[in-house]
Formats: sequence, C-alpha cells, structure tokens
Amino acid sequence: MISTKFRIAHQNSRAFLRTVSTLKNNSYIKVFDNAAAPSSHILTYLDSNPPSQTLAIGVTTAVPPTPHSFTQNPKFVSILNEVVSEYGHQDEDVIAQAKAFASPGGFNLGSGGSFFPGQHQERHRGSSRKQGGGGGAGGDGAGGASAQGGPGGAGRGGFVHLSDRRNPPDFGRIAWPEDILGSVEVDESGEVVGKLQPSGTYRIVTNEGM
Repeated sequence: MISTKFRIAHQNSRAFLRTVSTLKNNSYIKVFDNAAAPSSHILTYLDSNPPSQTLAIGVTTAVPPTPHSFTQNPKFVSILNEVVSEYGHQDEDVIAQAKAFASPGGFNLGSGGSFFPGQHQERHRGSSRKQGGGGGAGGDGAGGASAQGGPGGAGRGGFVHLSDRRNPPDFGRIAWPEDILGSVEVDESGEVVGKLQPSGTYRIVTNEGM
C-alpha cells in the first residue's frame, strides 16, 4: 500500500514537472501560462504554480521573449536593483576589473569604451567619434560613469561596471548601456570603493536575449 502511494505520488510529481517549461537559452527562467491573459506567458525564477505575478520577472506575448513582446514587472526591477546595490561589488567580474586598475597594463588597450586619463585630451582633439573613445559604440570620452573607467587605470582608479553576460563586450571595451546593471568606483590600488549604483539603463530583454 505504501509502495503504491509512493508510485502514484512520484508519477504526479513527474507530471507536474512536465508542465513547467523553461526558456531555451536560460533554463533558470520558468514559463507559465498567464490565466489573466491567455495569449501571454508569465516569466519567473520561482517554481510555484500558479506563479506569483508580484515576484515574476515579467510577462511576454511570445516565447522566446523579445523587446517588443516583453513587459517587465516594476516590482522585480526594484528587487533586482536592491540586490545589485547590496551585493554587486562582490561579483567576480567586478573584482577582476577592479584589479586591472592596479596595473598600467591595460592603459594602451585602445578606445576601450572607457576614459583613460592620460589620453583624453589627445583623443578629444584629433580622433573620430567612430573610434569609440567614450562609450563602446563611439564618443569622445565624455559623459557619466560609463566613460570614466575601464581596463588599466594607470594607477588612477575610476569606475568598473557589472554587466549581463548575455552579450560580453570585446576585450578592453565596456558593455552596452542596456547590458550594464550598475557601476562602482575603484581606487588607484584596484580596490572597490563602496557599493554599486544601479545604472538605470539596464534592460531585462534585448535583441541578444534575456
């Protein structure tokens, strides 16, 4: 009798698991039908069924989601920013970038999407904006935290960025604004100063994925 009950429970468990699908390119994200809007789906990190819309990542009318089909959940974005602010400075990518400031090795990496203190004036006068002097995609080195830090700070410090790994930037460049979760200051010895500040430009879904 106990064995029979166990088999039934196990079968029911497997049946439940089959009803929970995930995104093909991100198995951590669960996809549930949206009872409130049958033509859409709820995306969430949680396994609970029915899903909590309050804690869901957002809703999409297409799977996989696209920037046009996806609507983010403001509550989730608020939670995400809180986590980034509290723990982002401990991320291994952030720490690795910070250590690069302790050495001038990255000083001559090229445009790099970053502001290199000793080269700013020269680029501003003579280089084309197409060379990516200040923002990865082009610029003259001016503007915001995105333009104030990068690999190799020549011992002067600056800012590094925590970015989504869905679209890794080329070596010596920073990620696109839509992929940057936040930025944090680094001192001349390569140590992180304080905690990350959310970028305000991060997008949960881009053309590169989720």
